[in-house]
Amino acid sequence: MAGMTDFVLVPGAWLGAWAWAEVAGALRDEGFGVHPVTLSGLAERAGEDAAEVGQAQHVGDIVAVVEENDLRDVVLAGHSYSGIPVGQAAARIGDRLRRVVYVDSNVPTDGKSFIDGWSDEGRAWVEGQLAESGGLWPPLEAADYAHQDLTDDAIATILQRGTPHPGRSISEPAELVRPISELPTTYLKCLMDGLEPSSDVRELLKSPHWELVELNTGHWPMFSQPAALAKLLADAG
Repeated sequence: MAGMTDFVLVPGAWLGAWAWAEVAGALRDEGFGVHPVTLSGLAERAGEDAAEVGQAQHVGDIVAVVEENDLRDVVLAGHSYSGIPVGQAAARIGDRLRRVVYVDSNVPTDGKSFIDGWSDEGRAWVEGQLAESGGLWPPLEAADYAHQDLTDDAIATILQRGTPHPGRSISEPAELVRPISELPTTYLKCLMDGLEPSSDVRELLKSPHWELVELNTGHWPMFSQPAALAKLLADAG
């Protein structure tokens, strides 16, 4: 199917399109169309209004890449946080969608936000960070990337290039126009970040439209295992 499928690659929190560079290159070498996305308020799209960027705007960013480039036969891939806007965008692009790939990511639940499933302690922690930083979620620190199959150089790059994440996007509820269980989907679980998917993902995997694949690496496979991730994406597409 090389040359027929277009991949829209959406990075997780704190990252921009740059995070997909090696994966995008490998997919292009196979003849695929590849469109890495920088979501509003991040990386080169950061600005004074970043704290005001909500999740609905991130959904719109993804849909716009598909529609403005008139993409057909689209694989939408979302990593970590971005699984939530990707899952919403997937239903909105209609018959342009070929498949959704969640890369060790969260998945959207109608009416719930990224942090709604967190413990009370976790919510208090992130809400405190948002309050202290003017509505932005500060990037992780070096220690948070330990034991995730990342080289020192990869961690240094992430720390250098990562930018604060818009707080509204993680507290704004998802709005699904179609159940995500009905969409053709691959869920990629990265085993160094936990052997089992979350309970909501396990429930969705009961759908005949969903499949589970695994990769023995950490939560950031675009840095730790880019060639293997590109192959898994190509196979899913």
